[in-house]
Amino acid sequence: MTAQRTLLSAPGKGSDPDPFRIAAGSTFSASAPSGHRAEIALAATTERRQIVEELDEAQRLIQGNYAGGPKPRTEELTRSALTSLLHQLDPHSNFYDRSEWKALLDEQRSGYAGIGASLSTFARNSSVDTYIVSTFERTPARLAGLHFGDRIVAINGTNVEGRSTEETRDKIRGPIGTIVRITVERPDTGQRETVTVKRAIVEQPSVPDAYIIKPGVGYIDLSEGFSYTTDTEFGNALLKLKRAGMTSAIVDLRGNGGGLVDQAVKVAERFLPKGTLIVSQHGRTSADDLEWVSSNTAAETMPLVLLVDENTASASEIVAGAFQDRDRAIIVGERTFGKGLVQNVIDLPFKTGLTLTAARYYTPSGRSIQRDYEQISRYQYFSHLTPSADIGLPYYEAKTLTDRRVYGGNGISPDVSSEPVLMNAQQLALLDPIFAYANDLINGRVPGFESYAQYRTRQSSNTLDLSAMDLSDELISKLGIYKTADGAAISPKTITREMDFIRSRQQRPANKGGDKGSSRRRRTRACSRKSDTLRPQIKKALSPKRKSLDPTSNELEAQLTGDLNTPCAIRNRIIDTSKDRRCDNRCRIIK
Repeated sequence: MTAQRTLLSAPGKGSDPDPFRIAAGSTFSASAPSGHRAEIALAATTERRQIVEELDEAQRLIQGNYAGGPKPRTEELTRSALTSLLHQLDPHSNFYDRSEWKALLDEQRSGYAGIGASLSTFARNSSVDTYIVSTFERTPARLAGLHFGDRIVAINGTNVEGRSTEETRDKIRGPIGTIVRITVERPDTGQRETVTVKRAIVEQPSVPDAYIIKPGVGYIDLSEGFSYTTDTEFGNALLKLKRAGMTSAIVDLRGNGGGLVDQAVKVAERFLPKGTLIVSQHGRTSADDLEWVSSNTAAETMPLVLLVDENTASASEIVAGAFQDRDRAIIVGERTFGKGLVQNVIDLPFKTGLTLTAARYYTPSGRSIQRDYEQISRYQYFSHLTPSADIGLPYYEAKTLTDRRVYGGNGISPDVSSEPVLMNAQQLALLDPIFAYANDLINGRVPGFESYAQYRTRQSSNTLDLSAMDLSDELISKLGIYKTADGAAISPKTITREMDFIRSRQQRPANKGGDKGSSRRRRTRACSRKSDTLRPQIKKALSPKRKSLDPTSNELEAQLTGDLNTPCAIRNRIIDTSKDRRCDNRCRIIK
C-alpha cells in the first residue's frame, strides 16, 4: 500500500523534475545542486551586488567605530542580518550558523547515541532523583536489564543523585559503540547494581501507547511525530488492538508537531479508499506541484475519532484535514496550530545552512490551513496570542464530502470542541507520591497487595488493556502512607476527592511496569499542567452520542460542526520548538 505521488504539471524541457535535492537538515530538506548555485551566483544582478557591498561596508564601519559595548564579531553580525532577512519572509524560514548546522549534521549522521530508556525526575523522601520510567524493545537498556523504577545513582562512577534528568541524560549519551556504566538502585530489593551498557542509535517509538480504553474501543497515541517507522508501528498497533476486540478507534494527534509527509500520508491512507485525494502541494515551480492519492484497495472502515490540540501541526494536520474533508472521522479537541508551509533546507558555503519556504500544502477540499503571520509578531504567532479572527482576517470556506462547511486559513477547527482540564495544585502535589506508590506496588512492596508484583516477570509493552488491572478504592487508599515532595501528608479526604485522577495516573504504570508516554507527561508536568490520557477530549470521544464510535454506523452526525468561527483561546505559553527534528536524503519533511 503506497500512496501515489503525482506531479501536477510537467516540468519544462531540460528542467530537473526535482530541482531540490534532499540534504541533511532539521525540518524540510532540499538543497540546490552545486551547479545550480553557481548559475545563480553568475546571474547576480547589480542590485544584489550593491546589497552585498552595503552589508560589507556596514560591518566594516561597525567593527571600526562601534563603542556601545564589547566589539561585535563579524559572524554574529552576519547571522543576525541573515536571520532578520529570513524572518521577514515567514516564521518558518530561518538561518543556521556553523554550530547549529553542525549539530543538525551530527544528529543526521548519528554521531551520538543513547541506550533506549526514558527518564524522569521524581521527589521521594526529601530527595529528587532521576528514575527509569521505561525501556524500549530491543535496545541496549532493555538487553542490559534496566527496568521501570530503577533509580539512577551514578554514571561512569560519577554520582548523579539530586541531578536533573537533562544532566543525567547527557552523561548517559555518547559516541555510538562506546560503553557507559550505570549504577542503579533496584526498586524491589533496594540494592545497588552497576550495569554496563553499549551505546547505540535508538529511535524513539512514534506510537508510545496503544490499548483498549473500553470494550470495543481502541486508543492509539500518535503524539510523537511522524518518523521513518511510524506507519509500521501504527499498523502493528492496529493489528494487535483488532485482535483484542477493537471495532472503533481513537487516534491521538495532540502534541504531534509533524514529521515525514510520506509517513503521515501512509497513516491516512489506511483509512481512505483507493483514488481518494489525501493532500496536494503547490509551490513556485511546477516541480513543487504535487498531490498524494490513496492506492489502498482494502481501507479500514471502522468508526474513527481524531484528538487534536493547538500543538497538532503540519504533517499531522494533513491527516486531520484529509479525514475531516472526507468525513472519515470526527475531529475532537482544540483548533490545530495552522502550519501549512513547506520548507526546504539548503546547505550554504562556510558550513552554514537555511530553511526556506518553497510551497504550501492544501487539504482535499482545497483549503490552506496556514495561519496569518504577516500582521503579528513571531512571538504572537508561536504562542497563539493573536488568532486570525482577532485581526479581522477572513476564513476560507470549503465543503466536505457530505457538504458540511469547513474553514481554512487558521488551522483545523474541531468538529467537537473540548478544552483540556489543567491540573490543580493538589493534583500536581500528588504526582510524586503516585509514582512512588506505583513503583512499590509493582515490586510487591505494598503490604496486602504483594500479588501485584510484576517487576521482573513482565516487560513494558506499547500495547495493553487498561481493564486488565482493577485498582480498587482500598488499594488507592494506601496512597495515604506516602508524602508529597514537601513532606506533607496526604489526607483521606484528598484521596477521596481525587480518586479518579489518582486511578488514571496510577493504572498504566502499575499495569505494564513502565510507561512510554512519560516524555509527554514530563513536558505537561513542567509546562502546561495538563492531565494525561483520560482528559475530557477522550471522555467526549467516548460519549454514546458520538456515532463515530458506534460499531453499527460509520457516518458523521450532520450537526457535529461545532462553532467553527470561534478563535483559539488565548495561550500563555510559547510552542516548544526544541523537539528533535530529523530528515534524510529521500523524503521531504513537514514539521
